[in-house]
Amino acid sequence: MDRIQFPKNFVWGTATAAYQIEGAYDEDGRGMSIWDTFAHTPGKTYNGHTGDVACDSYHRLDEDIALLKELGVRAYRFSIAWPRILPEGRGDVNEKGLEYYHKLVNRLLVNDIEPYCTLYHWDLPQKLQELGGWNSRETVDAFVEYAEAVFGSLGNKIGKWFTINEPWCVSFLSHYLGEHAPGLRDFQLALNVSHHVLLAHGRVVKRFRERGLAGEIGIVPNVEWFEPYSAKEQDVEACARRNGHFNQWFLDPVLKGRYPGYMLQWYEKLGYTVPIQQGDMDEISQPIDFLGINYYSGGVGKHAEQANLLKFEPVDTGFSKTDIYWNIFPEGFYRVLSWIDREYGKIPIYITENGACFYGEFDGERNRDAQRIDYLKKHMIQLHRSIESGVNIRGYFVWSLMDNFEWAYGYSKPFGLVHVDFDTLNRTKKDSYYWYKKFIRQGWLQV
Repeated sequence: MDRIQFPKNFVWGTATAAYQIEGAYDEDGRGMSIWDTFAHTPGKTYNGHTGDVACDSYHRLDEDIALLKELGVRAYRFSIAWPRILPEGRGDVNEKGLEYYHKLVNRLLVNDIEPYCTLYHWDLPQKLQELGGWNSRETVDAFVEYAEAVFGSLGNKIGKWFTINEPWCVSFLSHYLGEHAPGLRDFQLALNVSHHVLLAHGRVVKRFRERGLAGEIGIVPNVEWFEPYSAKEQDVEACARRNGHFNQWFLDPVLKGRYPGYMLQWYEKLGYTVPIQQGDMDEISQPIDFLGINYYSGGVGKHAEQANLLKFEPVDTGFSKTDIYWNIFPEGFYRVLSWIDREYGKIPIYITENGACFYGEFDGERNRDAQRIDYLKKHMIQLHRSIESGVNIRGYFVWSLMDNFEWAYGYSKPFGLVHVDFDTLNRTKKDSYYWYKKFIRQGWLQV
């Protein structure tokens, strides 16, 4: 058996998001978010589940930080709930909301866990949605105002910042496919949102620099990798469009200052345009310090004339799947990281999310989740391949610390290293928790 060794200064962590774990949705001055509205709308989430209580991490902060401490992670990625800070989206700052995040950050630092902070993980204040949401450039200004409030309060305590989590989900999944809040189905609207979200990112990076903060800042796109089913030109081009739509659409503007030309042409042929104004691309492409990359899955795809706007459809070639029905494709992890390295150069990368949904076997005392361990192990091997191949990867965060509110799936899809009983809110460490703890301590993997 071989042993693969990771760099000694490599950052191992885990991640969560505010709406998925905090609960306390109407406490201490927090305003309503689009996810509160969406989850309370009948038929939008599994069995009508909401994030009202979630994991109740708002009240169980010490317990959850103790889990992180025992796990041995060097870093914890969390998000701030915009409506806790600016309940109306703009205007008066809610000091109670800031107090909670000061408490979180202070307790992380005391336990030698570095805070990695995401400014936007999908909980847009409902008041802003009523004024047009991300379809309005006014929301871009509001996001800068929110970021200013957070930077001004926490900027001297947090060294790593992420602006937007998964802009593809914010735009296309939420405004075209309608699966996430606000649940709309309009491709032109989604295209508008994709541009405005990127513009919000760029303006916040610019403001971060202007404030002279000592930390670093980047963005978190989710990426995937699809191989063409055949060498036929149509299949190759269909996969290129999928890559252009999902990956390049959000990476090119940030790192190259332009949208991929072939995708602009494709959308224009279908009658859609991007609402670019003078100076937008310069703002979007403000230099960043690193990329956060979220990777879960990928697969094989081919041309399909009637499939969708991209004329692309996936082909089931026998991949094993997780319990959320996503292909297990660890080689795609290596391939997409290699592609990013070739396409965009040696920008530092943090793997900000990677993990799997598996139910495991829980007897009330022990949660046996060997499939999750196998998934993580296989992806860490591909991570190591990428590092050995020269990809500039600095850290890796397992999604997620604990089972949580998995968006439209409610509490039905567990991703956590820690099991949460959503009736009692008791936490139970899974076998994967102990496996990751041992792995972090030793710093190498037996393969």
